[in-house]
Amino acid sequence: MLTIIKRTLFAIAMTFFGIAHADVTVIVSNAAGIPVADAVVAFYDGKTPVSNPNAKGKIVQKNKMFNPKVTVVQTGTSINFPNEDSFRHHVYSFSPAKKFELKLYSGVPTDPVLFNQAGLVTLGCNIHDSMVGYIYIVDTPFFAKTDDKGRAVVKLAEGQYTYQVWAPGVNKPATEQKVNIEGATEVKVSIP
Repeated sequence: MLTIIKRTLFAIAMTFFGIAHADVTVIVSNAAGIPVADAVVAFYDGKTPVSNPNAKGKIVQKNKMFNPKVTVVQTGTSINFPNEDSFRHHVYSFSPAKKFELKLYSGVPTDPVLFNQAGLVTLGCNIHDSMVGYIYIVDTPFFAKTDDKGRAVVKLAEGQYTYQVWAPGVNKPATEQKVNIEGATEVKVSIP
């Protein structure tokens, strides 16, 4: 829902200021050509604010899983971790981008967790070792996550950008690439 609101406001601002914009479709596949779902795509223009201190999100624990398994947010986002299971969870991360711990709890923690540094955060539960989730924090408002066909769409103003792609199982993002956006654009990315 938050992403839809951001995209709508972006489109309104582009229309108001007369800036040409385009849908950029990114298609992510692995080395064998198989579409990669839940890959994170982020575009950087070097001009747009990197942080959004008012952004909020949530990652639900249900059926001993993090939902969604992969979340992408802009730097400055606060995320809440509601537990909808009938038993308690103990959510933690030892990742350099954000170390935190929500000790055994049920329901909704009192305070959301602020993610104020770009990078990958791997989530776990001290009680349920099979629970693994990911938060990818980006220094840009231009991002999306691929669907089950490996497709993501980002609305961008025309101009020069660099972009990165990351997916679960990949330790670091794909090397930054440059792209010039002039009208509707399709970008194909292959990751290992």
